[in-house]
Amino acid sequence: MRNNLILMALATFMAIPGRLVFGAETITVAVTAKAFQYTILPIAHDRGYMKEEGIDLKITYMQAAPSLQAVMAGSAQFSGAGSSALVAISKGGAPMKTVLALNDQVLQWVVARPNVTSVADLKGKKVATAGVASLGAFMLKQIISNKYGIDGKDVVFIDPGPLNRLPSLLSGAADAAIVSAEERYSALDQGMKEFMYLGRELKNSWGTIATSDRFIKEQPKLMLGFSRAIIKALRYFRQDREGAISAAVKFTESERALVTRMYDDLVKTFTAAGHVDDETQRNDLAIVKLVAEVNEVVPPQRAYDFSFARQAEAQLLKQGWKP
Repeated sequence: MRNNLILMALATFMAIPGRLVFGAETITVAVTAKAFQYTILPIAHDRGYMKEEGIDLKITYMQAAPSLQAVMAGSAQFSGAGSSALVAISKGGAPMKTVLALNDQVLQWVVARPNVTSVADLKGKKVATAGVASLGAFMLKQIISNKYGIDGKDVVFIDPGPLNRLPSLLSGAADAAIVSAEERYSALDQGMKEFMYLGRELKNSWGTIATSDRFIKEQPKLMLGFSRAIIKALRYFRQDREGAISAAVKFTESERALVTRMYDDLVKTFTAAGHVDDETQRNDLAIVKLVAEVNEVVPPQRAYDFSFARQAEAQLLKQGWKP
């Protein structure tokens, strides 16, 4: 009788989620918003890929700088602000690495009012940005300078606030705006025109995830397991259209029609295995040099560590793993 009671108590204890008896380690990822590309995270959790790696995944929301501070303090293990981490590495030698890339194209668009018909029309016009020193602003400056011969100083970049780029465009306070995937469709539906897709103009990464050098050194098994789970989620996302769309609707809290448009247009921008090539890394760091206002480009090996993603990819390939 006593043994039966012990077994019953143990069974009850083991049924409670999150108990250490499972050996699960809580891993927190801080992201800035419920952006489409980060649907990969709840997929990795909900489909059990993280659980298979002994990880209890938690997603929290905070701005880029606080998320990086949380990673350095250990209250979060990963930040979705991988590009901001590159700036911190370049500017102040932050002991961090960008370790995963969800997209191999920049998911940013320039949308404009109907009177803006060419790049030359941007001279003297106002372009709403996420910040005059944001990556998107510097990318657009580089594009119009290198490809169209227009000095970025001839364009007026404004910062109306992260939630006001589209409203400022629609109201006429701005002539163009650098917007996200979600904002792009809203702008088009309200009579604005798609002027430029940054992902087509430049070869850079997006949806990057960073962690601390300390975590990489002290928790290599968790680092590898996290990478493996993310790659599984990426493969699922790319292969199961209906499942991916349903997951994105739930995560982004957007209408299914909008998410379906985004998925069909953007699924090919998602990486197959969570990393990007050397050329893309160099391009990223060249832009970051401008943002950080430093004299030299940081070497890729100082800013990136895709070794875990590549190792996880090789393991899954050897296993013949499929979603």
